[in-house]
Amino acid sequence: MHWPKLIGCILLCLLAGALGSAFTETSEGSWYTELTKPSFNPPNWVFAPVWTTLYILMGISLYLLWEEISSKWAVHAIAFFLLQLFLNFLWSFLFFGLHSPLYAFVEIVFLWLAILATIILAYRVTPKSAYLLVPYLLWVSFAAFLNYSILVLNP
Repeated sequence: MHWPKLIGCILLCLLAGALGSAFTETSEGSWYTELTKPSFNPPNWVFAPVWTTLYILMGISLYLLWEEISSKWAVHAIAFFLLQLFLNFLWSFLFFGLHSPLYAFVEIVFLWLAILATIILAYRVTPKSAYLLVPYLLWVSFAAFLNYSILVLNP
């Protein structure tokens, strides 16, 4: 195991999350707190530990792909991984930065597809890498439904 490479992959994913969180304002009186949210909206404190865990799993997944970089499938999987990581950041900018649940919802559909493509490609390289991304896909599925619900409740 190459610890610096593993730590670098995890830090890259955490950095993407940190950059996205720069747009996330959920304190009392913020735009987000004024939105009507569905009954199944989790409390704000849930999001940080869930996302931190997911970013760590994503980083380990990226590391496993990088370890197989000589495979053409690994190169494709890493390219899609980086695309979905950018889309992950972009969602926060669209939703919280631009205050646009509509743009964010359209974007999260592309994010979901990019994660799915990454999982499919990663599975060809190393199934462990793909499995590590499944919780992320499930959470983004929930986030997409939550985003859609907020969009509908706040015309």
